[in-house]
Amino acid sequence: MTEPVQRESLWRRWVVKPVVAQLAQGTTPAKIAQAIAFGVTTGVFPLLGTTTLLAVAVGFVLKLNQPVLQVFRELTYPLHLASLLLFMRAGESLFGAEHVPLSISMMMERFFASPGQFMTDYGIIGLYGVVVWLLIAPLLIGVVYFISKPLIEKLSKRFNFARHD
Repeated sequence: MTEPVQRESLWRRWVVKPVVAQLAQGTTPAKIAQAIAFGVTTGVFPLLGTTTLLAVAVGFVLKLNQPVLQVFRELTYPLHLASLLLFMRAGESLFGAEHVPLSISMMMERFFASPGQFMTDYGIIGLYGVVVWLLIAPLLIGVVYFISKPLIEKLSKRFNFARHD
């Protein structure tokens, strides 16, 4: 009788394996933690369809590990969707702006009534959301970095990778 094939967990496949692969190639735990922090932070950027390009640009400029950066940016997608409204509403409050209705039916009605005004109204709340993101991004980067670095160092020791930093 054959033994059942044990399936690999999503956590191991999506998080542990990419990090271990980068450690095996000589990337330091600090550099991986940096990529994780920026991946999570760019992953919650409050404009739909922009996080991949933002992460590539940030990774290129800061010479971050792109595979790790992109994995963690992608893993934050549910958080990204959940935080869009929060960033926009926080931006409206920060700037003292009137709340713009965000129901799909109302948005469609406004778009077909006046596309220019629609772009103005919804573009400005998108900008407000970006401002709020810019304000919290440094804090988020720091928190994620300081939480992930010791975990990556433990993972490095567990798999007996030499420390490089």
